[in-house]
Amino acid sequence: MKHWDEYFQNNYESGDEQLLYIDLADFATYFVDLYKQNELSEFPAVFKVIELLHTNGDDFVKEAASVGLLEELQNRLLSNEINTNVFNRYLKQESLKWWNHLNDFWMAKLNMLVVQRSRLLKGM
Repeated sequence: MKHWDEYFQNNYESGDEQLLYIDLADFATYFVDLYKQNELSEFPAVFKVIELLHTNGDDFVKEAASVGLLEELQNRLLSNEINTNVFNRYLKQESLKWWNHLNDFWMAKLNMLVVQRSRLLKGM
């Protein structure tokens, strides 16, 4: 918990409101760093909690688990040039479904941008 204590001291003054999505982004960074250092012992437990957030959380919690955490994990992996499939073996059924939805969403967005760019270049 040393990382969290340092993070909290550096980012929050006494009485400041915590910002969940900022906290989740920091956690994603920390978690990808663990992966890069091959420190995987906590992975099964963390991914079990992520699954519980998806299966037992209210709508706000489910959204935060998907958009706040899973999407940020994907972004952190990609920014470190790591394939997002590396976490597939740890993801449980519901979390993996949302992981894949996010991948599909961004791939469709990317494909749409490529098509639009190609059309623009042809029109020049």
